[in-house]
Amino acid sequence: MTNDLAWEVGLPCGGEIELMVQRVASESFSPALFDRIASARRQGRALAITTDLASGRSAAEERSGDDVFVNRYAPPRRLLIVGAVQIAQSLARIAREIDVTAVVIDPRARFLTSERFPGVTLDDRWPDEAVAAHAPDESTALVTLSHDIKIDDPALIAGLGTPAAYIGALGSRRSHAARLDRLRALGIDDQQLSRIDGPAGVQIGARGPAEIALSVAAGMVKAFEAAAA
Repeated sequence: MTNDLAWEVGLPCGGEIELMVQRVASESFSPALFDRIASARRQGRALAITTDLASGRSAAEERSGDDVFVNRYAPPRRLLIVGAVQIAQSLARIAREIDVTAVVIDPRARFLTSERFPGVTLDDRWPDEAVAAHAPDESTALVTLSHDIKIDDPALIAGLGTPAAYIGALGSRRSHAARLDRLRALGIDDQQLSRIDGPAGVQIGARGPAEIALSVAAGMVKAFEAAAA
């Protein structure tokens, strides 16, 4: 394909795009900005880089206007799944497909196996310890699926002490009401409890583990987008 032909093809949708090309240099896109972006990603923070279209110079700041281009570098998204159950298997697969890094947490070794969760990070620590170690940030979701209060409740308490974008708990409305009563008795206030999405996920009339996992994933993505807005 020749260069002329490549530019003649255009977009299949009939739309148009504009390309901005910058040199990596102190007077345009400083090499130090790459370190700023990498540092923000490690800390789970988003970083906005604004380019002045007149001068071509980029800076780590966010401002609006017709004369600037803003590129927001989002941190990697993570999902902490508590409970190595069948729904977790489907949820981990969905997470991988939408570029969310999943970690499955469960102290029950017989469920937490690489055969059941191929290619997924597994953590067999007690949930509150594991959640604290993974340090959820604004690009992290936490979902409890075990149906065992000894496993789910400590994970929820640990998650509520973090800025996690999404905290979901599987179970019926009745079991969720009982869950809230237990957590209140442990000193968790209603403002914190309101962060828990229970029953977890978007209500789509899900049937079976795979559809329930899809519902939970949809709720997680919705929360990620709200946090980024």
